[in-house]
Amino acid sequence: MSEQFDQLSEEHQSFIERQKVFFVATAAREGRPNLSPKGGPSVVVLAPKKLLWLNLTGSGNETAAHLIDSNRITLMWCAFEGPPLILRAFGSARAIYPEQAEWENVAARLPAAVGARQYFSIDVDLVQTSCGYSVPLMDYREDRTALTKWAEKKGAQGLRDYWSERNAESIDGLPTKAPI
Repeated sequence: MSEQFDQLSEEHQSFIERQKVFFVATAAREGRPNLSPKGGPSVVVLAPKKLLWLNLTGSGNETAAHLIDSNRITLMWCAFEGPPLILRAFGSARAIYPEQAEWENVAARLPAAVGARQYFSIDVDLVQTSCGYSVPLMDYREDRTALTKWAEKKGAQGLRDYWSERNAESIDGLPTKAPI
């Protein structure tokens, strides 16, 4: 029931653009794997083998730590509306931080939101689709605003302090290179 592709087709790209939520999975060579839900307009397809994901400040920074250690990433989208489908993009990624010159170039493609911590430039090496027959149908209501309000209240320095205090290491003690 699954199919594999060496890149994202136009149909895959259109599917990604329609989804309201996706999931990111990473794992260091040792320790706990991480799987996180993401929402909002935070990922774009730059090319058939290239994704750009804007990562906002959160309670942890596991993805950054894992990518430093092993550089493997998987993004997954599920059709919660319409015809069933699961799409996974496997690959490698690197972080782009606010102090890097490249930040402005990627922000032009996907504008940075309040609380933006880093972008991840993702090189896709395998795309897999599967049926998604067991994924429930659910109706989208709206994006949540709590994270944006929290980041606005923290302000620029408050976010940097938070990164230093709460995002500098993974839950397994791996460094994240969080901007501070």
